[in-house]
Parts: sequence; C-alpha cells; structure tokens
Amino acid sequence: MNISYKTQKYIILFGFLTIPVALLCAFSLYPAAALFYFSLTDWDGLGYDQTWIGFANYKEILMRPEIFGAFKNNLYYFGGGVLQTAIALYFAIVLNGRLRGKYVFRVLLFLPYVLHSVATVIMFKNLYHAEYGSLNVFLGAIGLESWQQLWLGNPHLVNFSLAFISMWKYFGLSMVIFLGALQSIPKDLYEASTIDGASSWQSFRFITLPSLRRVIELMLILTLTGALEAFDIPFIMMLGANGTSTFVIQTVDMAFKFENFGLASAMAVVLLFIVLFFIFIQRKVLFRGDH
Repeated sequence: MNISYKTQKYIILFGFLTIPVALLCAFSLYPAAALFYFSLTDWDGLGYDQTWIGFANYKEILMRPEIFGAFKNNLYYFGGGVLQTAIALYFAIVLNGRLRGKYVFRVLLFLPYVLHSVATVIMFKNLYHAEYGSLNVFLGAIGLESWQQLWLGNPHLVNFSLAFISMWKYFGLSMVIFLGALQSIPKDLYEASTIDGASSWQSFRFITLPSLRRVIELMLILTLTGALEAFDIPFIMMLGANGTSTFVIQTVDMAFKFENFGLASAMAVVLLFIVLFFIFIQRKVLFRGDH
C-alpha cells in the first residue's frame, strides 16, 4: 500500500509528539490536577478515605497567619539571591576577559553547585559551629573575639547564615549562565565603542546590560522562584527550627508530620499561584514594552 508524502509527514509528526505529550500529561498535568483535587478534601494521605470539604482548606490557610508568616524567612533567600546575581555578573565579566588562569577560576567557582546539598550542609555545620567552627576559630585567631557569634543559635542571624549557604551554592550556576550570554555578544560592538572613545563603564551600560536583558530577566525569575521554594538547605541544617521554617517546610510538615495532606495540597496550590503571580508582575512591571 502506497502512502502519500503528506500522510507520512503527519504520521511522523504524530509519532514524535505522542511520547512527549504523554510524558507531559503523566508527570505534569495529571499530578497538578490531582494536587488540586486533594486540596479540596480532608485526607490523611493513607488509603482512599477522602472526605470532600470544598474550599475549607483554603479558608483555613487564610485564617492561620502563621502559615503565610513563614514567607518572611523566604525574603532572606530572595535578598541573598539578588545580591548573588549581581556578584555573579561581576565575576562573569571579569572571567570573560583576558585573565590568566580564568578557566581554573571558572571551574573552582562552579564546583559548589555540583556538590550535593547534604554535603554542603555538613561542611557549613563545621564552619558555623559555635565552639570549634572554623569561622569562630578564625575570628579568635585574628583577635576579633567580639565578632564570634552563635551563627545557627541566634534567631537574628540564623536566616542570614542559611541564605549565605544558598548564595555560595548557586553562585556558580548564575555565573555560568552570564558567561554564556556574554560570549554571545558580538565583539565588534566593543571594538566600535573603543574606537568611539567609550569608557569601560559606558560599554557596560550601553552594550553589555541591554544585551543581557533577557538573561537578567531569567535570573530574576530563577531567584524569585528559588526563594519562594527554599527547602533543602534550611530543612537539612535546622529542620525548620529556631525560626527558620519556610513555606515549603511548613507544607511538608503539614503533610508528613501532621498527616493533613488536604491542607498541604492547598498550600502547594497557593504557592503555585503566588509564583505565577509574581512572575507575571515581574514581566509586566520590570520588562514592559520588551517583546
């Protein structure tokens, strides 16, 4: 049986699209729909005994200020992420230039991102330990005993300490993303600006920054979503104790500690809409007019 070229094309397209669409439905759309359904039930996560309660879980979230209060701890990670992005851009510009040994520095700065979060936390536990931690020992050795702190025991410092760990771990990823974007900028633009007498700052302001506009937008989105979804470092290091609980930690505790999967699902749905809302605002306000 002869099949026309047009029919063959549609068969091939259908064959290539079937598997991705099936995977998307199985691992994204169906779990999202199931999550929303569970958020409308009273369920302990065991068996099929699910009681339909409508939007009662969402009302409970609004009536419990301690749930949304956890977002104040997420602000530490957002602030640290913005600072990390700025520093990563600076290092990317430096390591994109004619610096001897720049490839070695690139590898060294990217290595923390490769480390597993558990290994990172163990390392910083030894650094922050109040008695034999490397940081306090170093401060004592150089005569700055007054600067020694309970880095994980002081409620006013612990979130700064955890946010710094997150900055250190993900700094390399931000730098590599900026490096890739910088290397895509045509060298002719910089050569022309040099001939016209532009300074390094003017080249950065009028060539580099506009060329990195989309990448900066991406980094801000990653910073925002990463801050709202902060979980691994504060959970492994502190288990949410001493005022370090984030919204995701509270969601996990609600599901597995208090066995209230319905309320935990509602919290996850709320977090999803919060992330989408802030991304929408970010694109409309910070990058309006950019198509």
